[in-house]
Amino acid sequence: MKLAGKRILLTGASGGIGEALAQVLAEQGAILLLHGRRSSALERLRKGLPNPDRHQLLVADLMTATGRAQLLQHPILDEPIDVLINNAGCNEFAWLEDQSSEQVERQLRLNLEAPVQLCRALLPRLNHPGLIMNVGSCFGAIGYPGYSVYCASKFALRGFSEALGRELKDTGVKVIHFAPRATRTRLNSTAAYAMNAELGTKTDTPEVVAEAALQALMREGRNYWLGWPEALFVRLNGLLPTLVDRALAKQHAVIARHARQRQPLNTEPKKHQDQGETR
Repeated sequence: MKLAGKRILLTGASGGIGEALAQVLAEQGAILLLHGRRSSALERLRKGLPNPDRHQLLVADLMTATGRAQLLQHPILDEPIDVLINNAGCNEFAWLEDQSSEQVERQLRLNLEAPVQLCRALLPRLNHPGLIMNVGSCFGAIGYPGYSVYCASKFALRGFSEALGRELKDTGVKVIHFAPRATRTRLNSTAAYAMNAELGTKTDTPEVVAEAALQALMREGRNYWLGWPEALFVRLNGLLPTLVDRALAKQHAVIARHARQRQPLNTEPKKHQDQGETR
């Protein structure tokens, strides 16, 4: 799809990947509807984009039905859109038993319930042809210790994207599942960064991820797994999961040491978190 002049709703726009994605989309001439929870952050982002007066802001908390209704009832969305990018997300790097019920609920609501509900509500407002991009994760195909709830949400988002794409066959609306690997954003915890460094895990900048997402939108493919060897591990986990079991077993002690760093259970979003995707 050529993006010049297309109206694109981007959730989690003021997160790391969201900011970078907004930049490359604006450079392509897209008209952006930028979602976030903090108007000040969104306004700073808008002012830094090419042709800032073309872009509009939507402030809402997607984790609540009330917040989603606030977004959906905004007059900006009375006019049809061409592309919906479900980018907002969060994670918690911790053993399941060390997470609070609020942390579990937050990940499931923002990573899964919010994009499903937005797709449902916005399908009638999508132009045909149109695109939906659900930003997933390589952990949506590889169950990784310390990210059990995050993996659950992203596995489900991948299945939802696949099924919805099949539902919409021949309607003119295509569904893209775009799955980055580890990305350097402010949403990841210090423990997660330390684990990645010790294990030698490759990480991408938000700018690299945004450029790949842009290419995925323009090519209108179905599934994009970003990074190597992560893309290989996705295939192996589907065909020969015991091989991945063995590889992760060798890392288990390191993962556990970082994931189980004792900290008070935090039921509030991480500092500066604005519902931006991390992986």
